[in-house]
Formats: sequence, C-alpha cells, structure tokens
Amino acid sequence: MKHSILILGGTAEARKLAERLSGDPRYRLELSLAGRTLVPAEHAVQLRVGGFGGADGLAEYLRENRIAMLIDATHPYAAQISANAAAASRLSGVPLLALRRAPWQRQEGDRWHAVASVAEAVAALGDMPRRVFLTLGRQELLPFEAAPQHDYLIRSVDPVEPPLDVPHAVYITDRGPFEEVQEAALLSRHGIEVIVAKNSGGPASYGKIAAARALGIDVVLIERPALPDVEAVGSVEAMIERLVHALPPL
Repeated sequence: MKHSILILGGTAEARKLAERLSGDPRYRLELSLAGRTLVPAEHAVQLRVGGFGGADGLAEYLRENRIAMLIDATHPYAAQISANAAAASRLSGVPLLALRRAPWQRQEGDRWHAVASVAEAVAALGDMPRRVFLTLGRQELLPFEAAPQHDYLIRSVDPVEPPLDVPHAVYITDRGPFEEVQEAALLSRHGIEVIVAKNSGGPASYGKIAAARALGIDVVLIERPALPDVEAVGSVEAMIERLVHALPPL
C-alpha cells in the first residue's frame, strides 16, 4: 500500500519533485499538466494531460482515485488552477500543499517597470517604436497586436501559430534554462531595448533579467496574481521534508 499523491505541475520544480519522489516506495505519484505545451518535457512518473473540469471535477477526481495529498506545483501565474486546487481540497477533504518559488527581487541597476497585466505591459511600451523581447506564453501575445509600431523578438516553447499580425516580428522556439551569457548575446544581437516578462522567480529564466541589468535594458515586469492562502513551501527539498510529516507512516 502506498500514499497516492497528485502533483499539479508544469514547472521545473514539479518535474524535479516527481523525479525525487519516484523512487520512494511510500508514494504512488501522478503528475498532471494542463496541456498548454504541445511537447512537454520528459517526466519520471505517470503523466496526466488536460483539465479536470474546474474545482468540482478535480474534487471528484481526488475522491475517486483516493488521493492522499494534492500538491500545487503550478506556475506562479496559474492563478485559476491554484484557486481550483484550493477549492477542490476543501470540497474533497484531501489536504493541499503548495510549492511556490520566491519572486525575483529588484537589485541595484535593475530598470524595472512593474505592471499588473499584459494589457498594461503593452501600454507601458509607449508610442515610439522600440525593439521588444517578449518572453510570455503563446496565449498572452495577442494583445501586442495593438502596438504594431514595435519590432518584436518572441521566444516560446512552442511555435506561435498563427503569427502575430504585426509588420516586424522574429520568432524563436526554445526551452530553458537560459544562462546570462546566452541572453546577453541574444539581446545584443537583436538590439533589444526593452524586455516584457513575468516575475516567475527561480534560476531557469533569470538569465535575461541579469543580462538586462548588465546591459542597461528596461524590463516591463508583470507582477504576480494573488494566490489562495494555503500551506506552502518554497523548495523541492522543503516539500519532501513536509510530506514526511504530513503523511502518516504506512
């Protein structure tokens, strides 16, 4: 008999947690992905792709599959999924733990302009044409069609199809992590004047932030949404330790 754990993933931390727990005989693991990435990274455990049908559907899944622990290790900006997880935990009685990486902190030399949404990020670019590096998800790019005066460099895990209806855009399909030296070379090669990014936290995508600081490039940084007030830890190691105390010995 094993404790059944459902991990809501989509982050490097979720993948690492699944790998670390996969060899532990106390746990039966399932990792759930929302399915927004066409070709997900490889994982070491049973994978489930797709939604559950909101909080009610997730609660039913937890009950039917006798899940002992629900772990929310989704992206810091996946606010709706986190809200559904919190609600499903209450409905089903299955305990919930969140794995939330800390946001990046402003350092001396950072030229950040904080905004609350993608729409505000578009407005923050201004009316004068600029060379802009967009590092957002494919689903969040459409609002930039309202600012066709800019030259865009767009990087995403999956191809942007259809491409944006703007006159000047270059697309890069790539998956991190990205080191500072790589990012600095990319920014310099394309003459980037401003980056639009989310404050994702963690090291995997911090290279562009460090490179922007070194090169004196502006960063329009979309702030994190409010997330449910649930028990949370900040690292994979802390989550593993917490599970030992949260789940009784078999």
